[in-house]
Amino acid sequence: MSSQQKKNTFFGGVAVLMMSTIIIKIIGAIYKIPLGIILSDEAYGDFGAAYNIYTFFLTISTAGLPVALSKTVSEANALGRYNQVRRVFRVAFLAFLTMGVFSFICMSVFALPVATYALQNQKAVWCVVALSPAVLCTCCCSAFRGYAQGHLNMMPTAVSQIMENVSKLVIGMGLALFIGSLALKPDDFGDRMMAVGAIAGVSVGSILSVVYLFFDHKRAERLQPGPFTDRPDSAKSILIRLLKLAIPITISSSTSAIVTLIDTNLVNGQLQNVFQSILDSGVVVTEQARGLFDIGNKAALILQQNIAAAAADPQVVPVLDSARGLYGAYQKCMSIYNLPFNLMVPLTASIIPAVSAARARRDDLEARKVSESALRFSTLIALPAGIGLFVLGGPIIRLLTGGNTDYTIAGPLLSILGLASIFVCLQLIATSILQANGIVNLPILTVIIGGVVKIIVNYTLVGDPDIMVYGAPVGTLCCFAIAAVLNLSIIKARVPSAPSYLKAFCKPLIASVVMGGAVWAVYQTASRILCGGGTLSFLGNAMATAASIGVGVIVYAILVLALRVISKEDLELMPKGAKIAKILHIR
Repeated sequence: MSSQQKKNTFFGGVAVLMMSTIIIKIIGAIYKIPLGIILSDEAYGDFGAAYNIYTFFLTISTAGLPVALSKTVSEANALGRYNQVRRVFRVAFLAFLTMGVFSFICMSVFALPVATYALQNQKAVWCVVALSPAVLCTCCCSAFRGYAQGHLNMMPTAVSQIMENVSKLVIGMGLALFIGSLALKPDDFGDRMMAVGAIAGVSVGSILSVVYLFFDHKRAERLQPGPFTDRPDSAKSILIRLLKLAIPITISSSTSAIVTLIDTNLVNGQLQNVFQSILDSGVVVTEQARGLFDIGNKAALILQQNIAAAAADPQVVPVLDSARGLYGAYQKCMSIYNLPFNLMVPLTASIIPAVSAARARRDDLEARKVSESALRFSTLIALPAGIGLFVLGGPIIRLLTGGNTDYTIAGPLLSILGLASIFVCLQLIATSILQANGIVNLPILTVIIGGVVKIIVNYTLVGDPDIMVYGAPVGTLCCFAIAAVLNLSIIKARVPSAPSYLKAFCKPLIASVVMGGAVWAVYQTASRILCGGGTLSFLGNAMATAASIGVGVIVYAILVLALRVISKEDLELMPKGAKIAKILHIR
C-alpha cells in the first residue's frame, strides 16, 4: 500500500467515526430528552444512577484494551505476522471476556448491594440488573472493534455503535411506553418498571451489536489468505504487552467515571441525610414553600407529599423517594447539559490532529494558528450554548420535560450547569491541545484535582439544608472551571508559541453576552404578552422560549460576522472552508 493510500485510508476511517459519532449523539439526545418527559423524577433518578455504575464498569473493562489491541494488531499486520495477529486477538478476547464476566456478576448477582451502597438507592436495583448483559456484551464488542481498527477498518465500529443506539432508542423507548400503558400498581412500582424497560433497550442493543460483530469478524477472517508461517509470541508475553499499554490509558479514562460514581453516592446519600433530619425535626411548610430558591421549604413539601403517599402506597419510602426525586431532576438537567460537550467531540477529532502534524514538522506558527482556531471554534459553540442555558434554564427544562418536572427546582440547576458546560468544553479542547503536544500526564492530574474539589464541594453543599441539590451543579462548575483554568495555564507555560487567549476568547465572549441579554429580554417580553396577566401556560412558555432562542441565533450570527470572530484561516481548516469564506466575504 502506498503512503498516499495509507493516508486516504486513515482519513477515511476518521471520517467514518466522525459521522457515526454525530449520528450517535443525535440519537442519544432524541432518546434521553423524551425519556425525561415520560419518566417521573424518581424513576429517572434510578435510570441515571444505574447508568453511572454501568459506565464505571464499562470504563474499567474497555477503556484501554481496545487501544492496546488495535495498536498491537496494526504493528503485527505491518510486519506480515498474521499468526501473531490471530493469537493477539484470542488473548485479548479472553481478557475482555474475563472483565465482562466480572462486571456482569457485580451488576447481576450483587445488584442489591451495588445499588444500596455504591449508589445509595436500593430502588435502582432492577435497572442495574437490566444493564448487566450490556456490560458483558460490550466488552466482547470492544475486542472485535479493536481488531477491526487494527486493520484500519472503522466501519464495524461505526455500524455496531449506531445499531446499539438505534436499539436503545426504539426498543428502550418502546418498552418504557408499553409498560407505562399497563398502568402497573402501585404507581411507584410502575414508574420503576418503566425505567427498567427504558434501560433494557441498552442491553438489547449490545446483544445485537455483538452478534453483528461476530459474523463480521468471521467474514473478515475467511477473506484472509493462508496458511501463515510466522511464529507468534507466547500468550503470556502478549498479555503482558497488552496490559502495559492498556493500564495507563484505563487509569486516565477511569478518573472521570470514578468521580461520577462517587458523586452519585455522595449526592444521594447527603440528600437522604437532609430529608431524614427534616423528618426528625418535624415536617414544616411555610407560606413561601414555592419560592424560586427556597429549597428548604420545597424539600419539606416534597417530604410531606411522600409521607402522605406512603399511607396509600407501601412502595413509597418518604426519605428515599424524596431524595430520588431531587436527584432525578438533577439527572434530567445533566442530559441537557451534556449536549454542548457532545458537540466538541467531532471538533476535537477533526482539528487537533493538525497540531500534532505541525509539531512534527517543527512548524510552531502553524501549530499556534490551529490551536487558536480550535479554541475559538470551541468558544463559538460553548459560550452561546452555556449562556443560553444559564439565561433560559427554567423555560428550557419546562419545555423539554413536558411539565413532568418542577421547573422551579430544576431551572436553577440547569442554569448553573449551563455555566459549567462552558468550562467542560474548554477543558476538553485544552486537554486535546496538550496531548497533541505530547503532554499527556498533566491533564490527568488536573482532572483529579477538579474531581477532588467536586467531591468536597458536593459533600459540603448538598448536606446543607438551605442548599441541598443545588450544591451538585456548583460542584460540577467548580470541578471543570479549575480543570480548564489549570489546562490553559499549562498550555501557556509548556507549549511553544502558545495560542493567544485574548484572540481566542474575547470576541466570542462579547457576542455571547450580548446574545444572552437579547434572549432574556425577548423571553421576558414574550412571556408577559402571552400570559395575559395570569400564569404562563405550557404552550405560552414554548412559544416564548422558541421566540427568544430564534432571536438569540440571529443576534449571535450577526455579531459573529460584524465582529469578524471567524477568520479565513479558521474556515480553511473546514471542508469547503474557502468557499464559505468567499460567500461570507471573510478575508
